[in-house]
Amino acid sequence: MRTPDQNAELALLLEVAGTPKPGNVDRHRDLPDLRFEHFLAGAVGARPGLQSAASGAAVGPAFERAVAGMADQGGGNTQFGALLLLVPLVRAASEDLAQPILESVLEGTTVADAAAFYRAFEHVDVFVSEPPEDLEALDVHRGSEAVPTLEERGLTLLDVMDRSVPGDDVAREWVTGFERSFTAAERLAAGEGPLTARAAATFLSLLAERPDTLVVKRHGEAVAREVTDRAAELHEEGALTADSDRVESFADELVDRGVNPGTTADLVAAGLFVALEREAVEL
Repeated sequence: MRTPDQNAELALLLEVAGTPKPGNVDRHRDLPDLRFEHFLAGAVGARPGLQSAASGAAVGPAFERAVAGMADQGGGNTQFGALLLLVPLVRAASEDLAQPILESVLEGTTVADAAAFYRAFEHVDVFVSEPPEDLEALDVHRGSEAVPTLEERGLTLLDVMDRSVPGDDVAREWVTGFERSFTAAERLAAGEGPLTARAAATFLSLLAERPDTLVVKRHGEAVAREVTDRAAELHEEGALTADSDRVESFADELVDRGVNPGTTADLVAAGLFVALEREAVEL
């Protein structure tokens, strides 16, 4: 039987192996400076941090350790958002992956966890929107320089996620009990065929429901809505299984345009972990 940290690493590997995932790196597509093998190396590199979470370590330090290991490859940021979802899930699974346990893990985060989260940004370049002027002192790009402000205001990691919810669907998971992550797990379990194909189908279904917040940050709300509308059309028509060439073309188009729905991929990784941990899917 796999341990929670092993399932988390496997989830990262299965997520990037799923294809087609429009706009994202997968086993058939690379981006100009970010390749499939970078994601494989990132997943392996994150293992020590995931093991820390599984052993009961605090969420923040485990996350920072996972990010530092993930970043030890030539592509840069591969799975920062996915790890921000996986680490608390793994920490909960070390006891029991039940909603009350997960909520307890999230609510139990501390100012020290928030400080470790900020330090994680010193290991890898992560695209984040500029904060409002009144939150400039808490700009994550400041890294450890922002820690005194965190301590002065007594902000826990859950507090930081709560303040990040507008425009960030990874943070939104933290304050909604990982709602979409568990929905993704249910869809993966209900699907048919290889798990990588189910991961791709789940990605398209999630993208069809809600504009990807990374696309909003990089390209604006109009582009993000256009991408979601296109995904919804394909999903409603069953194109992923009935006419995969259409989804393949959509995937190639988004890569060519540099439109990367990376937050949706993060949610799929979290869903894969939940499904694997609960033995709702088989390999």
